[in-house]
Amino acid sequence: MRDVVEIGSGKTAQRGYHLDDIAIVPSRRTRDVDDVSTAWQLDAYPFRIPCVAHPSDATMSPASAVALGQLGGLGVLNVEGLWTRYEDPEKVLEELSTLDEDAPATKRLQEAYAEPIRPDLIAERVRQMREGGSTVAVRVSPQHTLALAPVILDAGVDILVIQGTIVSAEHVSTTDEPLNLKEFIADLDLPVVVGGCTDYKTALHLMRTGAAGVIVGVGADEWSTTDTVLGIRVPMATAIADAAAARRDYLDETGGRYVHLIADGDVQTSGDIAKALGCGADAVMLGEPLAMCDEAPASGAWWHSAASHPQLPRGAFGVAGESLGSMEKLLYGPSDDPDGQLNLFGGLRRAMAKCGYRDLKEFQKVGLVIDR
Repeated sequence: MRDVVEIGSGKTAQRGYHLDDIAIVPSRRTRDVDDVSTAWQLDAYPFRIPCVAHPSDATMSPASAVALGQLGGLGVLNVEGLWTRYEDPEKVLEELSTLDEDAPATKRLQEAYAEPIRPDLIAERVRQMREGGSTVAVRVSPQHTLALAPVILDAGVDILVIQGTIVSAEHVSTTDEPLNLKEFIADLDLPVVVGGCTDYKTALHLMRTGAAGVIVGVGADEWSTTDTVLGIRVPMATAIADAAAARRDYLDETGGRYVHLIADGDVQTSGDIAKALGCGADAVMLGEPLAMCDEAPASGAWWHSAASHPQLPRGAFGVAGESLGSMEKLLYGPSDDPDGQLNLFGGLRRAMAKCGYRDLKEFQKVGLVIDR
């Protein structure tokens, strides 16, 4: 039974736990790190590491998405971002990378994203990613899915990511025709990942739309302002565990259809990755950590895809920091940092080995303890 706390007369709240509130408990067995596999597969597409890029222009260009793919992860380009609004967005990215703490960064982001999205550039960016030889994935918001889907699908992507702060299977609108996710996904011949969500019931309903993957979380990190703007903050350890419970019930309901969970939020270090997977995630969505590698198009600056919203931005602008090295070093090391910011998936492999698990599916069964 979930811990429920009475916060006032007649009003209760469920207790939730952040990734920082829990720790992994080793089992009776250890394993050689060379015998551990971090591979996973989304539909027909295999990956060496459980890494999906948060679709921010700060980290994902066609080139960096391809680079991540070549290193075993999944790059995701935002088709509502700068790369589909400007023929040459590098000039804009260079300017943004030089903004300091005193600059009106949010206003400048809103100005930069006020340019209209160009369908021809969507096709061009997908072509560039396709020529790179990696799995091609793009992100679109639920609000623009119906309008942009024909262009995206004609361009020929492998995986479609429909992502907003919160996405539900039952959006209600009296002004516009809402996106019917179940009908939309049923008509497609490619896997769709949808999210975010933060609770059992929403995760279960998103699984019932036919999605191949569900994003858990709202991308919360030190730069996210979803909490202060919307009051929404669900601790990631609890959100992942609840979604994993929904997946178990959906497996029983369907006789074995497995939906992958991608954790988006509170993931900064290799330890965070290990704990997110231990809670039941199949992969993590990396945002700010990817901003600190040499390949990041904004040279260390960071912002969420919702930070440029024209009416209600939900994310502060992260001032550019010093690069930690190449993307390969970030993901695979070697590391000269003792805090878990480098060799992220080498750290995951080591955690799995210390606990005796050989693959990610097994590692989801690892023991956890509350340590705060």
